[in-house]
Amino acid sequence: IFCSGYLDLLLPLSHLCVLIISSNSVLNSIHRGPDGTIYNYNAKTLNGSRSVSLSEYMGKTVLFVNYLGKTLNALHKEMKDYGFTILGFPSNQFGKQEPGENQEILASLKHVRPGNGFVPNFLLFQRGDVNGDTEQGVYTFLKVSKWLGLFWEPLKMNDIKWNFEKFLVGPDGKPVMRWFPRVTVSEIRMDIIKYFNQLFSQSTQQNID
Repeated sequence: IFCSGYLDLLLPLSHLCVLIISSNSVLNSIHRGPDGTIYNYNAKTLNGSRSVSLSEYMGKTVLFVNYLGKTLNALHKEMKDYGFTILGFPSNQFGKQEPGENQEILASLKHVRPGNGFVPNFLLFQRGDVNGDTEQGVYTFLKVSKWLGLFWEPLKMNDIKWNFEKFLVGPDGKPVMRWFPRVTVSEIRMDIIKYFNQLFSQSTQQNID
């Protein structure tokens, strides 16, 4: 164990030391993505005002989500100063939970689900498919874990199963983690902290070498 100022603010006061992640760490147990990076893809902002090249996020750690909730706001606020951001891609493929048009989504989030005045503090893109023939290209790239599809054609083993799946992309633009629907945001937070700690450890070792 060694102390570092890099992620002190992310950890509780009782855990101000950064753990050196072992060889069976979260980084070594993940499923690497295909060739290429997210930087090859574009997405249009929710209001349609511009097409964003995901190369704008080069060097950042990016969490891709296709559902939106208050716990994500808290996660983004806590970690954004560490080169972390969240990108939201609403989808209506799961129980028709996002039926509104793009211009209706923010109002729905604020007043219906999750409601109580919720406004995302991270960038949202236009609603689109994440599975099937019309899935967005960046999601084709991200989907590396094996799952059985259910409600779309053609079915693929790596399809997203429900709204709460999330992908983490590293600073090199490649997917490094995938969480399935039952994993809570608090668990994801701890995984991301471990990932950041390992990145810091690797960077420190390279500087020593």
